Amino acid sequence: MKAETLISWLLRIGVGISAIFIVAGMIGMVMHHPAGEHIANLGLLLLIATPVARVAASIVLFARERDITFVIITTTVLLLLLLSFVLGAAGG
Repeated sequence: MKAETLISWLLRIGVGISAIFIVAGMIGMVMHHPAGEHIANLGLLLLIATPVARVAASIVLFARERDITFVIITTTVLLLLLLSFVLGAAGG
């Protein structure tokens, strides 16, 4: 399977699963189920995590191709993404 195809499937599956959780959570909230908001939040978290997973998958794919330049660049991007999440969660 080509790298582009693998990554496009990863993004589609991530968005699809997150949409299912968001819709299920919204239905739960409309029905006043106590876990509805948590389920919707999980869907949003999955939606945010999808592009991060794409970057991580790209590192593996570039490493398989032995493209060290793109491994370094993509690893830097992943580290910056994770750092931004940590700083955002810390309020900094």
